[in-house]
Amino acid sequence: MLYSTLMLAPIMQQGQALTDAALERLLPAATQHPVSIHQAMRHSVFAGGKRLRPILCLQASQMIAGALPAGVDELGAALEMLHTYSLIHDDLPALDNDDLRRGRPTCHKVFGDAIAILAGDALQTQAYEVLAKLRCPAEARVRIIAEIARGTGTVDGMIGGQVVDLEAERSQPDVQMIEYIHRSKTAALITASVVSGGLYAGAEDAAVTQLRAFGQSIGLAFQIVDDVLDVTQTSEQLGKTAGKDAAAQKATYPALFGVEESLKKAEGLAASACVALASFGARAATLKELAIFLVERKN
Repeated sequence: MLYSTLMLAPIMQQGQALTDAALERLLPAATQHPVSIHQAMRHSVFAGGKRLRPILCLQASQMIAGALPAGVDELGAALEMLHTYSLIHDDLPALDNDDLRRGRPTCHKVFGDAIAILAGDALQTQAYEVLAKLRCPAEARVRIIAEIARGTGTVDGMIGGQVVDLEAERSQPDVQMIEYIHRSKTAALITASVVSGGLYAGAEDAAVTQLRAFGQSIGLAFQIVDDVLDVTQTSEQLGKTAGKDAAAQKATYPALFGVEESLKKAEGLAASACVALASFGARAATLKELAIFLVERKN
């Protein structure tokens, strides 16, 4: 690989700390009435996790602006709320039916299905309240909200990808279907995270196009590696139940191409992502290192 991930640890720790502080500030307190829903929201939001989407957002904004713009941590927090809402719903018995997430019991196992559904709904509405109050020019704020709504929606977005993923179970999907699922279910929100960070920092259209290409490549690579880890790592290593994809006969890259070929595909996508940011020179170093990290990670 061209880029070392050794210097990423402090950058990721800073991104996690900024995001967690913003989440603590923006989410209702666990003691706020009605306490059950706020405890459920916080149970899932503060269960850990890499805070990858906020970190990508922060680093995209820093690359464009030269320094972290004030208030961009709140954009990152809103993205994490949306990501967590999707995880809560994914884990429900009607969808992936999982008992473990980020190393702890899933929301519905602790609070029941009804409160878990509402906790996911509440995190989504809370995220858009935060987005509506972002401290950036109104035009950028509107573009950010549209970008994120599209990335989580039904047309080439997260919900649409989840639907096709469910409908593809126990079928014989081809590469086009698998790529649609991955690009929509996972890569769309990752792309929106990168692009929205750039928009917050005032990125012009040419830079947005480059950020979008970067996000689409790393988003697909991320999900391919996730599929590989599901069949190569243990539940303890992953912090979630291993082997679920194979058990449900889900449409995955390893199922179609095998582990080795899937990893080669992910590495090629990471390389393409780095090329997309070539014109930014040294300013893109951290985002490029993050692209390599996503392929080389073990959980």
